[in-house]
Amino acid sequence: MAMTGTTASTQPWQTKKPTALLVLADGTVIEGTGVGATGHVAGEVCFNTALTGYQEILTDPSYVSQIVTFTFPHIGNSGTNEEDIEGLAPAAKHGPVGAIFKAEITSPSNYRNSEGLDTWLRRRGVIAMCGLDTRALTALIREQGALNAVIAHNPDGIFDIEALKKEAREWSGVVGRDLADVVTSGQSSTWTETPWVWDEGYGELDTPAMHVVAIDYGVKRNILRLLSGLGAKITVVPAKTSAEEILAMNPDGIFLSNGPGDPAATGEYAVPIVQQLLKSELPIFGICLGHQILALALGAKTEKMHQGHHGANHPVKDHTTGKVEIVSMNHGFAVDSKSLPDGVVETHISLFDNSNCGIALTGKPVFSVQHHPEASPGSQDSHYLFQRFVDMIHERKSEPVVADR
Repeated sequence: MAMTGTTASTQPWQTKKPTALLVLADGTVIEGTGVGATGHVAGEVCFNTALTGYQEILTDPSYVSQIVTFTFPHIGNSGTNEEDIEGLAPAAKHGPVGAIFKAEITSPSNYRNSEGLDTWLRRRGVIAMCGLDTRALTALIREQGALNAVIAHNPDGIFDIEALKKEAREWSGVVGRDLADVVTSGQSSTWTETPWVWDEGYGELDTPAMHVVAIDYGVKRNILRLLSGLGAKITVVPAKTSAEEILAMNPDGIFLSNGPGDPAATGEYAVPIVQQLLKSELPIFGICLGHQILALALGAKTEKMHQGHHGANHPVKDHTTGKVEIVSMNHGFAVDSKSLPDGVVETHISLFDNSNCGIALTGKPVFSVQHHPEASPGSQDSHYLFQRFVDMIHERKSEPVVADR
């Protein structure tokens, strides 16, 4: 499969005519069976090691312009439903552009299912394929890094392979691209939905204790729910909303959301905004891309990772507590810990590769993490981070106001 410029053989048990292709930028063509939407699209191929949560992955705005290879072989068992969608934007604007499975999509067997995964993928315009060796593809990504490719699905099995090779070879990739602008909200909105409760569903915040402005670089719904569940009325604003507009909303805290793309590219407009907000002395909390944007605003640098971190079994150590958490990761860029300036401390590290996973500004209510504490792969290992942010807000609100003299 990894031979350059060749067409990979189908699996021994695969006798049907290939109806899907994964065409890598080096010319390698991998055959499979098409599922989901038809057509072709370019993207960066990564792999995700999570055993569950495929619908959340497939609706996560941080995966825009990526083709996700699921290392777990059986996908589809839980079906899909409208409650587990993570992106705020319309379906066509968020989530991966493609998906790769080893086995054919499993028939749903779950009381919350409302629609089978294949039908759901077609309706949402996600091109997918199955019937290929995902272990070999994962090994290839580990060796060569994240791969630029085109995924194509045609039920007739007819493809212009040379044109697909050209498209894969010429695709620009994600480095240098501001993808937050693709998924951010078109206008400001208010969020008051609280976390899901067994046999009750989602709740509604009745009496807010604070007001948080969330800058939307591609925010996930469960982040907003967890903040709302702790008493925060949230105003979600587009990524390019000015600091002056945000401060005019009289927030008690600022949240910098997750999102896709190169943080340095998004930072061209996001960093000046965050630097202005830092002067306000308001508590600030960032996750994922928000973490990277905060680091850039404080004077650090970011870098492209070889293969990225994508999965729900990543061990991260919090230096402030000494505890190890099992977390969900989804990022292809990272903060360069060696570039952290004086006054910015590293609070979290990945125990897989020691890469940076958290920072805090000394003496200020400002911190961020690279991982996704709302995704709960280690049960509620990282939920304390939301409480930490809310405690900072309460502490600041309780401080006496000193009149100007």
